[in-house]
Amino acid sequence: MQNIQQELRQFVIDNFLFGHGNGNLRNDDSFLDKGIIDSTGVLELVVFLEEKYHIKIHDRELVPDNLDSINNLVRFLETKLQHAS
Repeated sequence: MQNIQQELRQFVIDNFLFGHGNGNLRNDDSFLDKGIIDSTGVLELVVFLEEKYHIKIHDRELVPDNLDSINNLVRFLETKLQHAS
């Protein structure tokens, strides 16, 4: 989990915070509430997840409970990876 968490965190920092704010981003911060990721950013995040982890994210899975924080992403991704194996 730690490695996935670090990879996801780094992706968000590099692509949405443009390398800034590493210490300010908490794992439970809401991307939408904090203005980190908008609807276009969610699509970019989904493409990253699908390509990096070789999964398919369905439209019904595009909900804040799955994608709105580092912690939510880790839980969602671990579940997807378990079901894929």
